[in-house]
This record gives sequence, C-alpha cells and structure tokens, in this order.
Amino acid sequence: MRQNLVFDADDTLWEKNVLFERAVESFIDHLAHPRLSREQVRSRLDEVEKVNCRIHGYGVDSFERSLAECLAELRDGRGVTDSDLAELRGACAPIREQRIELIDGVAETLRELSRRHELYLLTKGDRTEQTGKIEASGLSGLFTDVEIVAEKNPETYKWFVADRVLDPSHTWMIGNSPSSDVWPALNAGLNAVLVPHPQTWSLEMRGLPGQREDFREIGLFHELGEHF
Repeated sequence: MRQNLVFDADDTLWEKNVLFERAVESFIDHLAHPRLSREQVRSRLDEVEKVNCRIHGYGVDSFERSLAECLAELRDGRGVTDSDLAELRGACAPIREQRIELIDGVAETLRELSRRHELYLLTKGDRTEQTGKIEASGLSGLFTDVEIVAEKNPETYKWFVADRVLDPSHTWMIGNSPSSDVWPALNAGLNAVLVPHPQTWSLEMRGLPGQREDFREIGLFHELGEHF
C-alpha cells in the first residue's frame, strides 16, 4: 500500500550536528577553564542552549548566542571581549556556509522510494537557514511538500497530517531524533522510523519505545528501501 513518508532533514538526510560539535570543541578549547572538565563545560552549555532554543529558536544565531552567554558565565566575571566574539564567529563560520554533505545512500534511496510512495519533508529550525540547505541539497524535487516549523511536537504532527488530509495510520515520520521525530509522531497517532546518527545532538536524545507495530529502527538510511 502507498505510504506517506515524512522525512526529517538535519542529520537524517545531510550532516549537520558534526559541524556544531566541532564548534563546541573549539569553544571549550578557547575557554580553557582552569577547574571544570570538558564534560562539565559541555553540560553547562547544554543548559544554556535549552533556554535559548525556547526563546530564540534553533539555528546558528541561537547557537552562537549560547556560546557567548556560556563563555560570559564561566569566565568568572572577566567578561567577553571583542576578540572572544570574533573567535566564536570563526568557530560558527563553517555552519553558516551551509555546505551540504548528503548522508550515504540518501539520494538514491529517496529516488527509489518516490516511485512507490509520497515523500514529504518536515524540518524544524530557522526558516532562512533551512530553506537554503534544502535548495542546496538538490533533493527538493523529490518531495510532494516541504514544511519548516519552529518545533516538532504532537500538535505539529497532528496539524501536518490534517492540513494535507493524510491518513495517520499510513504516515511515517523518519528521522534521527527520538525527541523530535519518534515520540511526538507516535503520540500524534503516526508511525515512526528511527535512523540513528552517531552525532545526534544530546538534547534530542531520549529512550526508545519497546517493540510495537508503529515503530521501527534501522541501521542505515538505504535500509528504508527494504521496509517501504
């Protein structure tokens, strides 16, 4: 039966978080905190990012703001200089360049699946950034529709299928994030497929469902062709 396959973008279709992780490592090197370990610095940065994502959304601007705020907090009152800010801008520059590196098997698998099913793209983040990446990917023509949202929660998924008159029981959300792709889709009555990525953002991690008919986990993207 023809299915509606809804794909996440970042770290599902192309690499993203590896660029953020490199920027985080540069930030920790630059901070060179005399007492806190790298893990402790990263933990505090995660907390700052949680707050800023709720207030300012996702994307490189929000991320760079978090780096600056965390630097100011952990500098023990010494403040953030123009040189510091230039260092953070430099660390974030590769992210802003939006060079797209497709994950292995994505292009050919999407072309194969598009012959049998309806494909959609549903991604969250800054609209300008995400639009640029989608255009640069060369994949947009494979999708029936593309939607960029501020957050992916059960209400988002319910709206998405209702707006397009899709049958939730024949609609699958496919992505690398348990928190944004798997659980909210399942809670909205859709099905979900997890495609794990080794660099999935720590704030997107969450325990997975047990064995159930509406959830699948695969190892590599091209394995989707064996399921649909």
